[in-house]
Amino acid sequence: MTATPDEAPARDDLLAVRELRQGSADAVPLVLLHGFPVDSRMWDAAAAEAPGERAILAVDLPGLGGSAGFPLPSPPSLDDAADAVARTLAARGVDSAVVAGLSMGGYVALALLERHPGLVAGLGLLDTKATADDDDARANRLRIADAVETAGAVEEVLPMGGTLLGESTRASRPTLADTLTAWIAGQRPEGVAWSQRAMAARPDRSGLLAGFEGPALVLVGDEDQVTPPAVAEAMAEALPAGQLVVVVRSGHMSAVEDPSAVGAALGDLAQRVDALVERG
Repeated sequence: MTATPDEAPARDDLLAVRELRQGSADAVPLVLLHGFPVDSRMWDAAAAEAPGERAILAVDLPGLGGSAGFPLPSPPSLDDAADAVARTLAARGVDSAVVAGLSMGGYVALALLERHPGLVAGLGLLDTKATADDDDARANRLRIADAVETAGAVEEVLPMGGTLLGESTRASRPTLADTLTAWIAGQRPEGVAWSQRAMAARPDRSGLLAGFEGPALVLVGDEDQVTPPAVAEAMAEALPAGQLVVVVRSGHMSAVEDPSAVGAALGDLAQRVDALVERG
């Protein structure tokens, strides 16, 4: 499978979207939201492993990847990011989708669920959490945002290319850290700073989970130190139709570390949504 090139948004209020797979009109599309501080390229390998003949769309969130030129709302808010995703999908004729997000992408997926519930037919929460940052985490995000903005460079977050990976991945596939670092190095400082501030400002959305009755996937790497398996277990228990998948020997970037396992889990989630649509 070869992804189409980054598509320039038709309007300046739309985000860049990469069509990773074309699909049947009978299958609900799968929309993928990336983590921080990378872009939609992190989904390429996992999307290639997802079974089925459905459209797979990977969105670049505000200020990152192909959306580097997106006008960044002030004050920074993931609510605005979610609204931009919904607006972008609507412009493509997508009014119902399986929405899956990893880390920051999961935060945006939850904001979509809250603000545009009719859009989310199925929900995938990968290596993420529904709670807000605690005071220390929030302060650290704001510190990093200030540092990146002051320097006009992203060196402050380059080490994340290695630290987001699990110990097993770092040992067995050391070059993967170089790939992530290169993706991070290609981001614009403004987008990195905006994303950090938007994440720092996000509210606790744990209460949404119990009210979502559609098919849901909660996936986590067993070596994830950022959002550990216990966090995923709690979210899966709160979701009425939640299924928990633990990816062994993977860290916080499970979609990059074990794309086969993640692609299979996303495909299963999407097929559960298709089955509901077929039953009407």
